[in-house]
Amino acid sequence: MDCTSTRLPYRQTNAFSKIALDYIDQAAALKPFFTHTPTLQGIQEGIETRKQFATDRKTLVLELKKQYDRVETSDKVKKNIESLLSSDTFTITTAHQNNIFTGPLYFIYKIVHAIKLADHLKAFLPKENFVPVFYIGTEDADLEELNHIYLGGEKLVWETKQTGAVGRMKVDKGLLMLIDRMEGQLSVLPNGNELVGLVKKYYKEGTTIQDATFHFVNNLFAEHGLVVLLPDSATLKQQMIKIFEDDLLHQTASGIVEKTAERLEAEGYKVQVNPREINLFYLKDDRRDRIASLGTKYSVLSTQIEFTKEQLLRELKEYPERFSPNVILRGLYQETILPNIAFIGGGGETAYWLQLKDLFAYYKIPFPVLALRNSFLIVEKKWQEKIAHLGFTVEDFFLPVQELMNRLVAKESKNKTKLNGPLTELEQLYDTFKKQAKTVDKTLEKHVDALKQQTVYRLQELEKKMLRAEKRKFTDQQRQIHAIKEHLFPGDGLQERQENLSYYYAKWGREFIQQLYEHSLGLEQEFVILAEK
Repeated sequence: MDCTSTRLPYRQTNAFSKIALDYIDQAAALKPFFTHTPTLQGIQEGIETRKQFATDRKTLVLELKKQYDRVETSDKVKKNIESLLSSDTFTITTAHQNNIFTGPLYFIYKIVHAIKLADHLKAFLPKENFVPVFYIGTEDADLEELNHIYLGGEKLVWETKQTGAVGRMKVDKGLLMLIDRMEGQLSVLPNGNELVGLVKKYYKEGTTIQDATFHFVNNLFAEHGLVVLLPDSATLKQQMIKIFEDDLLHQTASGIVEKTAERLEAEGYKVQVNPREINLFYLKDDRRDRIASLGTKYSVLSTQIEFTKEQLLRELKEYPERFSPNVILRGLYQETILPNIAFIGGGGETAYWLQLKDLFAYYKIPFPVLALRNSFLIVEKKWQEKIAHLGFTVEDFFLPVQELMNRLVAKESKNKTKLNGPLTELEQLYDTFKKQAKTVDKTLEKHVDALKQQTVYRLQELEKKMLRAEKRKFTDQQRQIHAIKEHLFPGDGLQERQENLSYYYAKWGREFIQQLYEHSLGLEQEFVILAEK
């Protein structure tokens, strides 16, 4: 596989939120909501801030070694883990839930971006080391969001009756059936059997989804030195006991984030997340349920479990792994346990992180540089040819279908649908009529104006009818436009939000990931079109 790439300003894609676009442009209205800019200077400032914060590097490294025990990985990963003991080593982190088989393509793009940015920073700041980290959101319980992939336009859904955190769920016969369906579609492609072999190797019956994801991602990216972290850990969560206790007793986070949300709304931005009074779930066995304060007791909603204040604090101290942060506290947890400088996230993630700056300041935890993750549109050769045949460019297909059709008709019809002679000439003619009529009777002026309006309107309607008739001649081209648009922008959304890695890996193998890496950006914030040569 060999590719060329072109870049597009994010605004030109018409696919990103106002807050994401304004953050890219570093709009003045957003500057109070982040600490350091996504620039080399911002990274350097972030490093100096981070140096003042005592990260428990020893605990982190011991936990990572434990998680990698009996995992076949690269020397580069092992070296990166060891390097985290050093005060001049920092992480570049991205995070995502453990979608089955990595879910949508942007799962992969995030990771590639973290790797590329770490390498980029090492080249420019050789005195420091930078380790790319993938933080797996294993505690997410939204099964409907994580239980499917799209392959060949078909939605493959894992039907299971398991409940609780998806990371703790186990591969069952239902998931194995999906792998068989994938094999049927992918085995005909050059690297299909290799991809299916990897999936079968790691998604074995009885294996947890978090372990399968860990091993699969490690296999794909170990050669690049990516460190994968499972945060569902009693050892790591011990560092959050004081913050978790504060949330349970005083609901501090809720008040701080609500005030930030009000300020963002006052600037005209849509708030991404709303805090709850208590931003923790109780995580045990096959359950993950919200904790709520009800009078003098604490209740685990949807269960019969209740605690007094003393019982709850004892539970937290003895079993910190049973307390799972929601989106409001998750970032604090990540930035506490990792010596992190930059966080790479999508538009939605960037938006909610902008709500958290004051919360980080309150707990005196360094706020990371926020970088909008890389986005790609992959255009295979056959689709480039179809686009060129219609006389368009790939960039044109970011436009709505109707706009593409209008352009096609306007170009192909060669002005057949325009009446000869501009309407200004007609208006001049009526002005002459009006002058003549005025000499006979002044009251006839309005009558001539009315006649002119009627004539202009009818001629404009005639042009519209001619345009519609011309469009009907282009039904074949219209079908082609719809087919291209649906392939590149499935469901009228970005390809990366639906398509899965499996097809592209089955077609191009590991070279696909290498091409993503080579064409990935570091701190530049632009959309990338990746075209197969």
